[in-house]
Amino acid sequence: MIVVNTDFIPDMKVVKVLGLVRGNCVRVRHIGRDILAFLRNLIGGEVMEYTKLLSETREQSLDRMVEEALSLGANAVINVRFSTSQIMTGAAELLAYGTAVIVEEVK
Repeated sequence: MIVVNTDFIPDMKVVKVLGLVRGNCVRVRHIGRDILAFLRNLIGGEVMEYTKLLSETREQSLDRMVEEALSLGANAVINVRFSTSQIMTGAAELLAYGTAVIVEEVK
């Protein structure tokens, strides 16, 4: 599956647009991670616990978007974007979305 954030893929042409696909994931903070993040905040630097949490959330959202595209018969997703929103205190949603397409190599 080709996944890009542009509206085209070099040396490929879109032969069919299958529609919008999306994948989302909602995660909540863990009290143990919050304590570590608080301690790290005292000394400064990257809060690796949250970086890992967001990275896992992003990958799961992308995986779900790709699954939806595959179910439509797509071999690529173009114009991929991410959006986030706070669901409640300590819980956030990450949404990946794009356009599922069928592409072929330009000859």
